[in-house]
Amino acid sequence: MAIQPPPLTVLTSPGWQDYELLDSGRGQKLERYGPYRFVRPEPEAVWRPALNERAWTQVDAVFEPSAEENGGHWKKLRTLPEHWIMAYKGMRFAARLSASRHVGVFPEQASQWDWIDAQVTQAKRPLKVLNLFGYTGIASLAAARAGADVTHVDASRKVITWARENQTYSGLEAASLRWIMDDALKFVQREVRRGAHYDGFILDPPKFGRGPKGEVWEFYKLIPNLLETCRTLFSASPAFLVLTAYAVKASALTLHQALGEMTAGLGGQCEAGEVTLAETSGGRLLPLAIFARWSAVQTKEK
Repeated sequence: MAIQPPPLTVLTSPGWQDYELLDSGRGQKLERYGPYRFVRPEPEAVWRPALNERAWTQVDAVFEPSAEENGGHWKKLRTLPEHWIMAYKGMRFAARLSASRHVGVFPEQASQWDWIDAQVTQAKRPLKVLNLFGYTGIASLAAARAGADVTHVDASRKVITWARENQTYSGLEAASLRWIMDDALKFVQREVRRGAHYDGFILDPPKFGRGPKGEVWEFYKLIPNLLETCRTLFSASPAFLVLTAYAVKASALTLHQALGEMTAGLGGQCEAGEVTLAETSGGRLLPLAIFARWSAVQTKEK
């Protein structure tokens, strides 16, 4: 019997004004975050840049990688503030050069923020949402601004402080947001014992990480356990789950099938595919992550 593969979705994030993927190529990407331009490594960019060399040298900082995986340092070519404020559809958040190659904002995730907003808004009822591996909290802000009661979990005290600052920048001090520093898997296991339930889940696990007490997270070993535990935590009327994976040797089909199994019997629909950004120079799509998501109902993004 021939197997009919599910169609895969390619997500882009065209709603930005404070961010641009200006160009990419030769293992790098040229980006604008607010008023500043940066060059960062990007192994997916195996083609030639569309812009000339001058465009690539007129930047504020370059991340120079080291031989260690994800290692390296920022080389500042101009004076930069400690942080600057960016905005996306009414949300405001701080960007800064961190010890890694990141600046605290993953612009390709804007399409997911829009989708999360739509899930919460169109549910037409209060939703309890759990965001695991929540980082600087923009997905949590999107859910809370739409009216959800959000629990945000991350293993780093530093990024939780950053996320709480973003809550203030966005004017969401009165929103229902609970910030928790914990190991994601241990937290959900305790939530099961406490009899907690959630209507929606946002999962953005790293390939490898450590919890606040040295707990080891390995994507392939622990993602099945995490999904199984989240299934147990679903409320009687579950609404959605979105799972994004970066830098793992997996296919979107892997996530689609894992999520399909996890949500079996709940109805609704699953979709999966690639998370990308579109260049403003050559018009190419730069793939940055894979995703799968489940929704109890068909929703329309704003």
